[in-house]
Amino acid sequence: MDMIRALWAYRGFILGSVKREFQTKYRNSLLGAAWNIINPLSMIVVYTLIFSQLMKARLPGVESTYGFSIYLCTGILTWGLFAEITTRATGMFLEHANLLKKLSFPRLCLPVTVVSNAVLNFGIVFGLFTLFLLLSGNFPGWAVLALVPLLLLLVLFAIGIGITLGVLNVFFRDVGQFFGIFLSFWFWFTPIVYPISILPDSVKFLMNFNPMARLMAAFQTVLMTGEWPNWTSLWPVVVLATALCIFGLRLFRKRSGEMVDEL
Repeated sequence: MDMIRALWAYRGFILGSVKREFQTKYRNSLLGAAWNIINPLSMIVVYTLIFSQLMKARLPGVESTYGFSIYLCTGILTWGLFAEITTRATGMFLEHANLLKKLSFPRLCLPVTVVSNAVLNFGIVFGLFTLFLLLSGNFPGWAVLALVPLLLLLVLFAIGIGITLGVLNVFFRDVGQFFGIFLSFWFWFTPIVYPISILPDSVKFLMNFNPMARLMAAFQTVLMTGEWPNWTSLWPVVVLATALCIFGLRLFRKRSGEMVDEL
């Protein structure tokens, strides 16, 4: 409760940081924030043209012309949210070293700012993707409500990893470098650009130990078929995400006093 009260007391600082980061991202850019729309829109158009029109790619059991494009966009957009939170959170204390040395504020404002910015960017991109689903007649209906708990679980999992690695990265700078490489392997080990049905049985079995594969399958089920996800398959992810958040916060509270000296 003390942490929540502290964060609420510094809500102005958090909102100002989110606004400043958003503006900084597009400073000196002619089109400014419009790039937030142009980039995802171009991605959706390119994937749709290539996979539905040129390659005529189809997923097993999916009749929709845009099936593979939706499958691909679903995976890439949700993975992008996860990657942005974990990557930014891993380097957040080093990135704001000067701020931490000069100002006194709750250190947890930094991960909250990271998550807020990532969710804001995702909201803009996903809004365009939802518009594409509506216009192409592939909107999933009421099952879209399942995205709320799924996104909360994704963010919880990402911030659990991010806080833990962010603290460790202050003391062991190799952590950030290693995680960047690990994240690339993790992406290709997760069914995002290929369907899990093409994998050999031995590799399919290994996917049971990949929490992101379970999350991606849930997102793809909702947006591809308009059905509710298999909630039971997500319990291991819930347990892992909760454990990582508790461990990360305890590590952060234990080492926060030493972090400023290391920066």
